[in-house]
Amino acid sequence: MSRGQSISFSFPPFAGWVRRIILACTGIYLFQAVMNVFAPAVVGVMREWLALIPTAVMHGAVWQLVTYSFLHAGFGHVFFNMLTLWFIGAYLERDWGSRRFIECYTFCVVGAALVTIAIAYTHFLGASPAVETLGASGGIFGLLMAFGILYADQEMYLFPLPFRIKAKYLVGIWVVVAIIAVFEPSQGVAVFAHLGGLLFGFLFVKFLPSRGMSYVASERYFGIRNSYYRWKRRRAARKFEVYMRDHDRKVTFDEHGNYVPPDDNDKTNGGSKSGWVN
Repeated sequence: MSRGQSISFSFPPFAGWVRRIILACTGIYLFQAVMNVFAPAVVGVMREWLALIPTAVMHGAVWQLVTYSFLHAGFGHVFFNMLTLWFIGAYLERDWGSRRFIECYTFCVVGAALVTIAIAYTHFLGASPAVETLGASGGIFGLLMAFGILYADQEMYLFPLPFRIKAKYLVGIWVVVAIIAVFEPSQGVAVFAHLGGLLFGFLFVKFLPSRGMSYVASERYFGIRNSYYRWKRRRAARKFEVYMRDHDRKVTFDEHGNYVPPDDNDKTNGGSKSGWVN
């Protein structure tokens, strides 16, 4: 996608992680809607176990840092969240690739949850650690922030509106709306997740490696593993040198633990430099 062209959000691609997340959230919402009619207790148990409840997380329910994003409070909640995810996420996933997209989304979902928990324990504006939070808004606001940074001056057609708007202005509008919503008595607690998502979306684009966290983690893992193996080789070489010295034999290893063949005057085994032959 060229960053110098306008984007029409009328028919964004519906594939990859965007499709998986939308289908999962929609499927869970429909399941809850059916259970609300036939077995309301099931919905209560689902919200108790899967919604974000700070006190539960602090007592070990860490899965709620992610699972809360799959639950929604009503049709309008899930519809507009999934519509926004489709519009914004489809283009980010196409440009970033699936791995970096899902890393950003998950990073923002978890980050929004952590912000919500932190605010809940301050009791700011009546926030309480016993109040549940649910919805994918944290992750979606994070994607919105990422899009606004990456495509700040890109003009977009927002179907069905008949005018274009730059991405940075769209993000600015949503930031203002999110801040105002914090001070609404009925919404303030949950909207902290929106602000948390915006914050972590900014952090992801500005400070995390462009190749993605999984790539960096794998590089770090293999680097540590290789360092460990090199240390073991050097240690084994030093022990072998001591062993051979105790038996009046001299062997030499370099600083990496690699065997150094003797000089020509000290060669044995027919002048072979391939090592010791028993």
